[in-house]
Parts: sequence; structure tokens; C-alpha cells
Amino acid sequence: MKQQPHHIIKRPIALTEKATRLREENKVVFEVAANANKIQIREAVEALFSVKVAEVNTLIQRGKVKRMGRDVAKRPNWKKAVITLRAGDEIQFFDESKES
Repeated sequence: MKQQPHHIIKRPIALTEKATRLREENKVVFEVAANANKIQIREAVEALFSVKVAEVNTLIQRGKVKRMGRDVAKRPNWKKAVITLRAGDEIQFFDESKES
């Protein structure tokens, strides 16, 4: 069964230092479905944002172990995708034209 693009791409990760640094290299970071492969991720990004993808790198981000009162719990693992866009393409998540 083929997944819809909005089910594959869960959310952008745009507010971290590493993601901000990667934006200068024309790369965008997303949280994606854990069972999605690179081809599905490429097709979903191209369909949702009308851009051309040059490369897709994925990794499994391991969940952190956290304290919950006296007990210890583990956050779930999740999949991250670093998308390299072709030259000239860009994805804007925030309106960066306004200056304060």
C-alpha cells in the first residue's frame, strides 16, 4: 500500500542549530515516517513542496532515556531525513522577509 506524501513527511526540523547551518548548504531536515525509504521520501518532498531533490540521507534518531518521577522511561526512536535540494530550489518554513 502506497503512503500519501503528508503521511511520510511528519514535520520540518528547522529550529535547531544544525538544521540552520545546513540551510546554508541548501539542505532541509524533516522528521519522516519510520517505515519510509529514501525513494518515498524524495517523491513526497517533491510532491508537497514543488522542488527537485538532489539527495536524501536518512538516520534513526534514538530515543532518550528520561526520568519520570522515580521511574525511568525511554522516548520512542524516530527517523530523520536530510534533504539536499538542487541549486535554485528553496523551501521556506517561515516568512523571513520581515525584519524587526
